[in-house]
Amino acid sequence: MTRMAKPNITLVQGDITEQDVDAVVNAANSSLLGGGGVDGAIHRKGGPEILAECRVLRRSPEYGKGLPTGQAVATTAGWLPATWVIHTVGPVWSRSEDRSGLLASCYRESLRVADGLGARSVAFPAVSTGVYGWPLDDGARIALETVRQADTEVEEVRFVLFDDRSYAAFAS
Repeated sequence: MTRMAKPNITLVQGDITEQDVDAVVNAANSSLLGGGGVDGAIHRKGGPEILAECRVLRRSPEYGKGLPTGQAVATTAGWLPATWVIHTVGPVWSRSEDRSGLLASCYRESLRVADGLGARSVAFPAVSTGVYGWPLDDGARIALETVRQADTEVEEVRFVLFDDRSYAAFAS
């Protein structure tokens, strides 16, 4: 087995569906059947093969009720420049309940899946910071800390951030 090391972290402002990496992480919903935001963009640009594999996963005993929050699973990337899509379900932010462990788990589990695939470069969105309401600065802190602490064979983790505000939160 290859020696585990810390990945090189890069920040890019742009479109995650255009990243030429081994694996793109999808901020999916638990159904795995597409949605809005990053999830919708990945399904639209990746084409029907991604949805077809997600439907197969949903018919399996393991994912029949959907993908649990904080977990990750891979499919083909279809027409995307990447080889795989790693789907992870982020938590909805809550004022009354600390769900930061679930958010960190999204990043750790995605890297674990990437290691199992042999992926060396992975592009992440800012999981849960869109419609799921996670405060951007805190989401960036959790993402960066989790990836920095991860033992993984992934050599490059690229955070692909959609706008100036997101980029600034990860860069600070």
